[in-house]
Amino acid sequence: MVYEKQPGVPRFTCEEYGGKSRDYVVLIPVINEGERIIRELRRAQAAGVPGAADIVLCDGGSTDGSMQERLLRPLGVNALLTKQDLGKQGAQLRMGMWWALQRGYKGVITIDGNDKDSIEDVPRFIQKLQEGYDLVQGSRFVKGGRAVNTPPVRLLSVRLIHAPVISLTARKRFTDTTNAYRAYSARYLTDPRVQPLREVFMTYELLAYLSVRATQLGYKACEIPVTRAYPKAGKTPTKISFFKGNSELMKILVKNAFGAYSPKP
Repeated sequence: MVYEKQPGVPRFTCEEYGGKSRDYVVLIPVINEGERIIRELRRAQAAGVPGAADIVLCDGGSTDGSMQERLLRPLGVNALLTKQDLGKQGAQLRMGMWWALQRGYKGVITIDGNDKDSIEDVPRFIQKLQEGYDLVQGSRFVKGGRAVNTPPVRLLSVRLIHAPVISLTARKRFTDTTNAYRAYSARYLTDPRVQPLREVFMTYELLAYLSVRATQLGYKACEIPVTRAYPKAGKTPTKISFFKGNSELMKILVKNAFGAYSPKP
């Protein structure tokens, strides 16, 4: 099925492998993740994640053959959304969030598709949403969390720059703010004071914005321990280039701190 472009939502196609079967959905933005996303889905299946939440892939236009139904359906994927428009991660998430809210899920969990995160922890995010939290941030730095083979530059930038600035902006301490492994309640995402479905969110702006807007508006937020493991050797699986990507992240961080992404009255 094709969904035409509309305000705040890119044009995309949807292949449903099953109907809505759970109250919560896991949105996984991917693009050319190859064997990494297959491994992640296998781990999710082994841990029983499809029994706790519907798994939906938000593809940015992969060309590596990893998004074939014959691969995805047996691994418990509920639907594949494929963006056919401009934008990167932010556009993929807007596509997924709009679709999830239209389907009536009570909450959304997001996680990267590069097999670095402990997807087995999805039920813990759901538990927190059920307890009434509206933003649940996964953190490798809180008690019980694990940071495995984190590149030193990445570790320092999160601990010394990104997390302190986000915490100041949110007026609440967070420790792992670049981590996309988190959960949002439908109540939070549909609040007219939030409005996540806007085209200003094209790359990584949406993650920064949603990290701070919840507590600014009085919603309940918390962190839970997760594992983020980088490979011991070889290229780091990331879409953020060292110079240009990190420079863009810093610009987003500063704009976010000054309220640039908040809806205008």
